[in-house]
Amino acid sequence: MILLLLLGLAYVVITTISANRYFQETTQRLNADVASEMLLEVQPFKNGKVNKEALDKLMHSMMAVNPRLEVYLLDPDGKILSYVVLKKKVKLARISLNPVREFINSGGEKYVLGDDPRNPGQKTIFSAAEVRKNGVLQGYVYMVLVSEKFENISSTMLGSYWLRVSTRSFIITLIAAFLIGLGLIYLLTRNLRVVINTVKKFEQGDLHARIPEKNTKGEMALLSRTFNHMADTILNNIDELKKVDTLRRELIANVSHDLRNPLAVMHGYIETLWIKDEEVTPEERKQYYRIILDSSDKLKRLVTDLFELSKLETGQLKPHREPFLINELLQDASQKYNILADKKNVELYTKIDRELPMVYADISMIDRVIQNLVDNAIKYTPEKGWIKLGVHQENGNVQIDVENSGEGIPEKDLESIFDRYYKVDKEKSGIEGTGLGLAIVKKILDLHQAPIKVQSQPNQFTRFRFILPVYEST
Repeated sequence: MILLLLLGLAYVVITTISANRYFQETTQRLNADVASEMLLEVQPFKNGKVNKEALDKLMHSMMAVNPRLEVYLLDPDGKILSYVVLKKKVKLARISLNPVREFINSGGEKYVLGDDPRNPGQKTIFSAAEVRKNGVLQGYVYMVLVSEKFENISSTMLGSYWLRVSTRSFIITLIAAFLIGLGLIYLLTRNLRVVINTVKKFEQGDLHARIPEKNTKGEMALLSRTFNHMADTILNNIDELKKVDTLRRELIANVSHDLRNPLAVMHGYIETLWIKDEEVTPEERKQYYRIILDSSDKLKRLVTDLFELSKLETGQLKPHREPFLINELLQDASQKYNILADKKNVELYTKIDRELPMVYADISMIDRVIQNLVDNAIKYTPEKGWIKLGVHQENGNVQIDVENSGEGIPEKDLESIFDRYYKVDKEKSGIEGTGLGLAIVKKILDLHQAPIKVQSQPNQFTRFRFILPVYEST
């Protein structure tokens, strides 16, 4: 509305100025020859002096024919020698001749404003002609075409005209602004109503409600795309939260089961020792203590693994990389697990390339990865089976393999083997454990940006392979 009002005001000003100039230019063009025609009837100079009789005659003629004209007689330098004005209020003694010469040279065809002798500093329309005798310039006739009285009347009329035009323009502008505003509101709210209805549907639970983007442009199109993208993100987040909640429940169920078993065993044997303390033989007492100790160790490992995995997932554990020899870790792991392998009648051997370069990683975390993989291999390797620990350089990196014989992993389970929520069929395998070892391995290697792959052939072997970067000294 404000913009349209300003435009209307500007239109009124421009129109008024243009109309005033049009009137002045038309008046000057129509009266361009008045000064020349006057010289045909009146000779303003006589014997080189001002002809007062001729000027008096001109005064009577002007009053009878056109009283709004003002006549000034100038010398060749622009000095006012005499004038014919009804009310003598001439304030200038000299007039600039540049506009006069420009008017005469154009033959009155050019719109030129000259000095107003009654109002210094203001310009007015005029007609002018040279006064010559025998080819000698005696002066100029300078005729102002708009008298003071005419200007006063014109100013009054112009104010009235301005008021009428302003009032009409204001009313027209208001009507135009109202109609244009209604049209804009309709166009804007047409798409906005669709947006509002879609948002209401989304608020009421229709998470698949989306704003159509085909018929929208500009800011509405951007709003539609932004809302749709936001809705898709929210829907994906809700789906992820549902999955996480489902997995959380499964984890709680699994962990509760894993915690309940050793606790139940410990509670049962401690209760037996408490109730039948005098009846239990020393051999039975030692056996019960050993079972209680094994259960507490299992419980301790489960709690430790849960805390470690939680710290890895929340970013509390950060790798402190340093150069070290990976073959030394494999040798230590081989010696550490040789006793367990012998007890299970499993052959454990290593295959390490000579002159391996140092790797750049967190030595304690990589040691934990190797221990978890070897421990997992011993658990799932049957009697008279084998476990291979291998390391060699490949494409500028160091590749570590932990391979064991056994039933293998079904192909459908390979993608889920590193999932902390992955369920192991303990009854079928007869193996008990925390079930978090491989999840910890994956998290540690992810922190090192080191890929790990698993390959398995049913009833033949299972191979875990991961890659570490070679240390490059600067």
